[in-house]
Amino acid sequence: MNTGNLRVLCLDIEGGYGGSSRSLYESVAHLSRNDAEVTVWCKRAGPIQNKYEAIGVPASVTPRMPKVSSLPRLSRNLFVFALFLKEWIAAKDFRTKLQDAANKVDVVHFNHEALFILARWLKRRTKAKLSMHIRTNLYGTPFCRWQTKSIIDTLDHLVFITENERQSMNDYSGLDAGGTVIFNIVQPTKAPPHNKVPDDGRFKVACLSNYAWVRGLDLVIDLAKVLRANNRRDIQFVMAGNMRLPRSLPGELGKVAASGGTLEDYASKNGVSDWFLFLGHVPDPERVLAACDALIKPTREANPWGRDIQEGLAAAKPVISIGSYDKFVEDRVTGVMPKSFDADEIADRICELADDRSLAKRLGAAGQKRILHLCDGPSRANDLLEVWRKMVKQ
Repeated sequence: MNTGNLRVLCLDIEGGYGGSSRSLYESVAHLSRNDAEVTVWCKRAGPIQNKYEAIGVPASVTPRMPKVSSLPRLSRNLFVFALFLKEWIAAKDFRTKLQDAANKVDVVHFNHEALFILARWLKRRTKAKLSMHIRTNLYGTPFCRWQTKSIIDTLDHLVFITENERQSMNDYSGLDAGGTVIFNIVQPTKAPPHNKVPDDGRFKVACLSNYAWVRGLDLVIDLAKVLRANNRRDIQFVMAGNMRLPRSLPGELGKVAASGGTLEDYASKNGVSDWFLFLGHVPDPERVLAACDALIKPTREANPWGRDIQEGLAAAKPVISIGSYDKFVEDRVTGVMPKSFDADEIADRICELADDRSLAKRLGAAGQKRILHLCDGPSRANDLLEVWRKMVKQ
């Protein structure tokens, strides 16, 4: 195997429509072409292919790339794995193409744990080393335990975006996952403000997530209801992402979802539409941040370290989230972070930022300084390069 100019094939499931895809791009963009020849295959066509083209990295779309990951509910696992079986059968030509490509590179990097079955299949068919990015905390179900054990048994090396993903994998599998923690690369940008966000003096709080129950975006409706009760019309939530509601949601949310509704419909049903601006999917979320004063992610998983949070900090915006892991968001230092969700408390803290814009800017500046240190592009890309080099030498 070549240990100088490494040949690496990266598999991306999102095509630029999610944080894992953007994070992979940042790593590749900061690698020297003299150190690694990288090729990227994307399951989805999207904005990321143009970005790769601009830096001279080959990126193609391979929609037959099969993926699946465990879910918290048993019935949903049975359903998604049944769908995956059909997808797997239809992917025969893709798998043949992947095997041929793998035998011409030094490393195949699976950019998401949802590719674990594909990695397991390839392991016995190539001499290339296999690495995988672990980007989410899986759920403690039998399917999750099988997935985590399979990943640990299959991959030559695992890369975790924080210590938390490694710990949860250890806990669920009962094994030592080993691997390396490499924080996602996040760079500040000078993007112009999004033209659909009005410059009307209101304190704008951005949310850069597609809807999912665990991400807690519906909890922002509860915050808006508190603001309405206190007649705080000087605050607006700017929601960027797909707000379609899954039909399996509980209570009032589930009723809205059953009729084909979205989070925007849920906000209207609760009488708080005036506190929201729904943008849908936005290909350049940095422009939304440029037009806003803060970022919010009221996660039900208490995991305040996703890419949207890191991008908010990089944009010098105070971040509002939930949890106790304070490497990125630290309460009253880089943002607002109670250990659990309380609508009255968090609404009061948002009002505090709206009333003291200088405080918001101080917290944002501290967050940017912290993220530039922890998520520096050249340093973190070199960390990933060293992982690949060591794998090839073994």
